[in-house]
Amino acid sequence: MFLGTHSPRLDEKGRLILPARFREQLAAGLVVTRGQERCLYVFPIRGFEEMQRKLQQAPMTSKQARDFLRVFLSGAYDEVPDKQGRITLPAKLRAYAGLERDVAVVGMGDRAEIWDAAAWDAYLEEKEEVFADTHEEVVPGLF
Repeated sequence: MFLGTHSPRLDEKGRLILPARFREQLAAGLVVTRGQERCLYVFPIRGFEEMQRKLQQAPMTSKQARDFLRVFLSGAYDEVPDKQGRITLPAKLRAYAGLERDVAVVGMGDRAEIWDAAAWDAYLEEKEEVFADTHEEVVPGLF
């Protein structure tokens, strides 16, 4: 499971050292792709395969489903981390997420997200208040 927030930096070649806590789960391979809110999603290869199978269940007759699949899958990039736990983020994905040097790698349970550090801080500042004030059941059956 991917948990916590980590603050690695991109090097001049667009490489990212994965948080030590995530390396074992990603050692066999991973897929990085566009995520919502201008972040990148990082899935273990098996998790991405499962996600892709679920996505393929969407009806081809739905324009919104086709659009989502095209954007999501066309940005997908697979890689195996090197011995130092580094991955290279393609320039197009770095541009999509606005990544330069300081990043936040956020554990999301079944995946990790990579954010520009300033964008993550702004997002969290805005959403923490909403989170603290939530009075209704957001996830059915959770509370």
